Order: sequence, then C-alpha cells, then structure tokens
Amino acid sequence: MSTDISILLPTRGRSDMLMRSLTSLRDLATDFSTIEILFGMDNNDATGLDHFLHHVIPWIQKYNISHKVVIFEPMGYHNLHRYVNGLAEHSQGSWLFFWNDDAMMDTAGWDRVIAKHTGEFKCLAVHTHNDHPYSIFPIIPREWLDLLGYLSPHQISDAWLSQQAYLLDIFERIPIWATHDRHDLTGNNGDDTYHQGGPSHQSEGDPSNPRDFHHITWHLRRMHDTDRLAEYLKGRGIPTWWDDV
Repeated sequence: MSTDISILLPTRGRSDMLMRSLTSLRDLATDFSTIEILFGMDNNDATGLDHFLHHVIPWIQKYNISHKVVIFEPMGYHNLHRYVNGLAEHSQGSWLFFWNDDAMMDTAGWDRVIAKHTGEFKCLAVHTHNDHPYSIFPIIPREWLDLLGYLSPHQISDAWLSQQAYLLDIFERIPIWATHDRHDLTGNNGDDTYHQGGPSHQSEGDPSNPRDFHHITWHLRRMHDTDRLAEYLKGRGIPTWWDDV
C-alpha cells in the first residue's frame, strides 16, 4: 500500500494530550493504512520518551500504524523548522502534513479530503482557530520538498509557506476542521512545553533582528524561493499571480 500522507509531528514533554491528538487522527481517518506518522523527539525528553515507550508504542502496535521515530539533539523552539525538515527527509507520503501534539482532528474522512487534491501543487489549509488566514497546519505536496530541499528555513513555517502560497495563488482552504488546543487559545495545556516554546518565543515582531521573520534577509529568501516555485509551476503549464508581479 502506498503512503498518501505523512504526518510530521515534533513533540516534547507531552503525554495524555499527545495520545488524544493521535487518537483523533486515527479514529476520524477513512483508511489509516495509507498514512504514516513521523515523530520527532529530543534525546533528553525523559517525560515524553517514557510516555512514548509505555503508551504510544503499544497503541501503534495495536493498530499496526506505519511510523518512524527520529531522535534529535535538543534544538529548541526557535529551530522548530529543523525538526519538521528533518522529519520530512524520512517521509514517504505524497502529502506532508504538519501537525502539533496539542491539536485535535475534528473532521471524519479528513484523509479522503486531502487525497482528492493528489496531483495538485498547492498549500492546503484546514479550518482552525478563528480561521486564521495562514495554513496553521500546512499540507504540502512532496514536490515542494524535492524542489527546494526543505519545507521551511525559518522557525515560523506556517507563515513562511502560506505567504509563498498566496503569492503564487496556490493557497486553498479545504473542508477539514481541527482544534488547536493551545493554552493561549483554549486555556488548556499550560505546561512547560507551552511556556518554553509558545507564541512568545516566536521570532517575529522585530524586523531589525536578523532572526526575525520580517528581517530583510528572510524577506529576500522567501522571494527567491517563490521564484523557484513559480518556475516549477510554469514548467507544468500553471500560470501564477507571481508571474504578473
């Protein structure tokens, strides 16, 4: 059976929330045999690793779920993109689905909704908190990774991918709903993982900082990557709004 969807899931210090998240994905999928989960974990995450060994692994074995576990040297929240890129390198799916350990799937048959877009080169977006204009949990075709060699070079991957998709007019909101059960949104999961890596730790808000999402070097990098993506689409006979720019 081919792998249609690779779920990229960095996780740290989470136990019951992670299990609820995984269960929601499996229980609401139509055919989980075409899906793989890639877990990214830190080698010093005693809580997460212990829970994974004694609870997640038995669950995986019970349902015969395709999976990979990638153990990282701790890189911190400011390097979240490196975890996602590292997981993507080990993936096999036609679609690469960013996911969080504090997210819950709400839509039955979500995998079939994604599969309907197979062969398209788009950034797919699910409905989540307040219908944020970005794809908070981006769903990206594998060709994106093959073309650029990464999904995002910056910590704020959802913004990075969404901005490029808007420029290319390949952003599409699809009928999948998910709950981002993040502490500042719902009041839940206000644990060490959140406080050490929540929104306040995002590299955004000070364009003079070389690490900031809006620093000129990252702005130019996004434009360069957008050019490459546009050339690829042009080769497939797909016009983009970016060509007119």
